Amino acid sequence: MADAPGGAIGLLHPGAMGASVGAALVGRGHRVLWASEGRSAATRERAEGAGLEDAGSLEQLTSASATVISVCPPDAAPALAEQVAGTGFGGVYVEGNAVSPARGRSIGGTVLAGGAQGFVDGGIIGPPAWKPGITRLYLSGGEAEDVAALFEGSPLQAIAIGAEPGAASALKMAYAAYTKGTSALLAGILALAERQGVAEALRDEWAISQAELAVSGEGRALGSAAKAWRFAGEMEEIADTFAGAGLPDGFHRAAAEIFRRWSEFKDVPEPPALEEALAALLAERAGVAR
Repeated sequence: MADAPGGAIGLLHPGAMGASVGAALVGRGHRVLWASEGRSAATRERAEGAGLEDAGSLEQLTSASATVISVCPPDAAPALAEQVAGTGFGGVYVEGNAVSPARGRSIGGTVLAGGAQGFVDGGIIGPPAWKPGITRLYLSGGEAEDVAALFEGSPLQAIAIGAEPGAASALKMAYAAYTKGTSALLAGILALAERQGVAEALRDEWAISQAELAVSGEGRALGSAAKAWRFAGEMEEIADTFAGAGLPDGFHRAAAEIFRRWSEFKDVPEPPALEEALAALLAERAGVAR
């Protein structure tokens, strides 16, 4: 299969999810570039493992690419788009991050003002796409069908759902509002029960009336700890989406704070012990060393 018309595909940046996105494209015969300038050794290792070609700098990447796909923490997405716009990139920019529809459209405005010929809003649902059938990339925008075609036959299922940017981000926000939002809720519930001295009684009641929670509740909560540093920003984006729709946004603001209190567990290889995780949530945030 040939490259995207007019050049390669640029990927910014190959983290755990981004590397799998790049590998999916490489597996379809595309030339996929990344920029090593300023990136860590761990990122380099992921990029090399995914078969990506190092373009060196962002400027070199954008000049050689017809399509640029951004996969980064939501907090970094606007600044990254500004950097790409500053290079005069003239291809199609795919915003693949967990941002609100309004944030996504703003990012689209940034890259289009910088010279991009097209903008596609995207939202990834599922884990890193190393196996078929578990991860989907939803896309919306005028070039959504063209971008989806790049992934045809790859482990990452790309689905175009609309011609107007914002739909894909809205779907991602609605989905993650439940999956990640309820993980934060469970973490807060467990911490509350611990603080009030009723943790054992709560587990006993769950065993009677909420069998699924009795089996998996603690695991669902603790499983978010290693990624909590990134989920905090995503919860703020979800809250902004709720507010933009005229709905109460306080629940996901609180979820963001719960995840922020777990930032010390960033990228731990195994979930922390329950006692350690709850202690981090219950610690007073001002002046308490851990």
